[in-house]
Order: sequence, then structure tokens, then C-alpha cells
Amino acid sequence: MKHLFFVLFSLIFLAGCEKKKEAEPQDQAKASAKPVAPVSKQEPPKTSPKTTAKKPGTVLWEFETGGDVDSSPAIGPDGTVYIGSKDKKLYAINGKSGVKLWEFKTGDSVRSSPAIGSDGTVYVGSWDNKLYAINGKSGVKLWEYETGGPVTSSPAIGSDGTVYVGSKDNKLYALSGKSGVKLWKFKTGFHLYGVGSSPAIGPDSAVYVGSWDKKLYAINPKSGVKLWEFETGGSVSSSPTIGSDGTVYVGSYDNKLYAIKTDSKGLAKSSWPMRGQNPQHTGRAP
Repeated sequence: MKHLFFVLFSLIFLAGCEKKKEAEPQDQAKASAKPVAPVSKQEPPKTSPKTTAKKPGTVLWEFETGGDVDSSPAIGPDGTVYIGSKDKKLYAINGKSGVKLWEFKTGDSVRSSPAIGSDGTVYVGSWDNKLYAINGKSGVKLWEYETGGPVTSSPAIGSDGTVYVGSKDNKLYALSGKSGVKLWKFKTGFHLYGVGSSPAIGPDSAVYVGSWDKKLYAINPKSGVKLWEFETGGSVSSSPTIGSDGTVYVGSYDNKLYAIKTDSKGLAKSSWPMRGQNPQHTGRAP
């Protein structure tokens, strides 16, 4: 009897498990049938256009003059670039865009490299024998000074604003930066090409300049009196550079570079004490 009861109980238990298993899929189906919130379609985030970095050596702009360009550029405090050309003109160009701001016409080729004064005045020589002072903003001529020969030398500016420049008439000139009045002139030895070297100015001690007469000269900046001269074995069209310890470096047509001891202690404290503004020739106004 007990055995029979156990068999019946087992059959009932197994039948209940089968019903429970059949119900599970239905429950799962009901669970999966729950409504799902719709996913809103979002637009991808907007990104600003990528700017492609320009590789070194990439041309940013170019500006065409009407002739060969021997002159070296000078850069003003506002980024304006000044450059001469054999088309007889000095140009002022926007350094960012290359757009011409103004042009100034001289009487002949401009091979001299410009110098920039502390007040923004641009000084440059021309093959027409003249040195010009030009307003750096407007391009208006402030004054001109005529020498006895072409001016390919690049001017230098002393701490007091005096402008020094050489000429192919074999002379170095000192001119007032404000008025263009001649303060003094110094005559070198004769040569057809005269003084093409660009002067360098020490701090209240000397102006140094080379000449085609084979010599480097040291000249008193106030009086124009010669302090000393050094003769090389060839013409000196090279423009001297002054080291921080006062050593003056200059090249010659005798195939040599010379280092010469002086009493100067670096360059004069001015806006443009030598060609290229400084020994690194950055050509930038301070």
C-alpha cells in the first residue's frame, strides 16, 4: 500500500514539473514583449574643419617687383617688410599677406638694404647717388641727401639717431637722421667702386667700415676723424660685424676672414647699428 502511494505521489510530482517547464517560455515571451523606449536619432557632433599645418619650405606668398632684387629685407615692429628692387623702387609689403602697402620710386636701382629708425623712418640708398629717408607708414619722402656716387652701402643708425652710409665716391657720410643735414664725411683711398661696405657702429667708440682700397677703417662717430686703419691683401666690400667682446670680423678679396681687436664692447644701443640690425642678421627692428 505504501509502495502504491509512493508511485502515485511520484507521478503527480513529475506532471507538475512538466507544466512548470511549459510555462517558463511563455513567461519569457511575456517579459520580452514589454515595450521598449524608442532610441532617438542623434546627429553626429559637428566638428570644425581641420587646418592643415604647412610644412617647412611651403611658400606662404610671393610678391613680384619689376626688377632683380639684390636688396635684403628689413622687418618693422608691426611686421611690415621693406625691400628694394632694381626697378628703382622701395616697397612696403604686409608680412602676413604679401599685399603691397606702398611703393616709393627713386631715380635708379635700389640695391642698398633698408634700415629702420626708432621712430619708424626707413633709410635706404639708391644708384641715383642718394640716400632717402621715408615715412615707414605712408611711404612719403621725408628728405634725401645726394652723394657723389651710387649708394649701394646699407645705412647704419647710431644711438643718437645719426645715419652712417658709404658711397661709391669713396666716402663715408654721417647725416642727421631727422633732417638729412651732413654732419661730416670721411674720405677713403681711391677706387672705382668706392665704399660699398655697410658700416657697423660700436657703443660711442667707433664706426667701422671697409673700402675697395683694401682697408678697414675705424672712425670717430662724432668728429669723423680716423682712429686707425687695417690693410688687407684685397678689396673690402664685406660689411664688418662686431662681437660682444669687441672683436670686429670682416672679409676681404684676398680670400681671408679677419678678426681684429678693438675697444668696442659690442654694438651701439640703437635701432639699427649695422647691416641686418644685428650679428645674426635677423633684419628685424627691436
